[in-house]
Amino acid sequence: MTTAELPLCLALNRWGSRSFVHGFFATISRLGDGVFWYASMTAMAVLGGSRGAFAALHMAATGLAALALYKTLKRRIRRPRPCAVGRGIVALVAPLDQFSFPSGHTLHAVAFTVIACAWFPALAVVLVPFAMLVGLSRVVLGLHYPSDVLAATAIGLALAAVSLSLV
Repeated sequence: MTTAELPLCLALNRWGSRSFVHGFFATISRLGDGVFWYASMTAMAVLGGSRGAFAALHMAATGLAALALYKTLKRRIRRPRPCAVGRGIVALVAPLDQFSFPSGHTLHAVAFTVIACAWFPALAVVLVPFAMLVGLSRVVLGLHYPSDVLAATAIGLALAAVSLSLV
């Protein structure tokens, strides 16, 4: 799959090298590092009463599970990033580690979005587009293949579903 994905990675990465596009997706990616999610959890806990506090704790617990899962997968699969193997693909922001599969940003964004929207459905209008932009940012910035993002989306959905079934 890696070789077949490189032309799309290269095209998106070249588009992402434009100043405005780069700035936009670098900001989205940085927010997806956790800043946006921690602020969201804090706002839920403060503004949402006991329901919001429980939702924030639910997101935090699921986030810890997601972290353990994606770090384990990265260590075992060890797929190099497109910027490390694709000719002309440049990391437009510094990668957090050397491996590509799965996208931890996307996995967390999807899991957090599903859980937050289960507690507060009105948040979907903001969270769903943001989660989609986080996934796209990882490819545009040269850090992930589309299949890393798609797999992370599936893993995030499954993890959120399991988490919700336990509550």
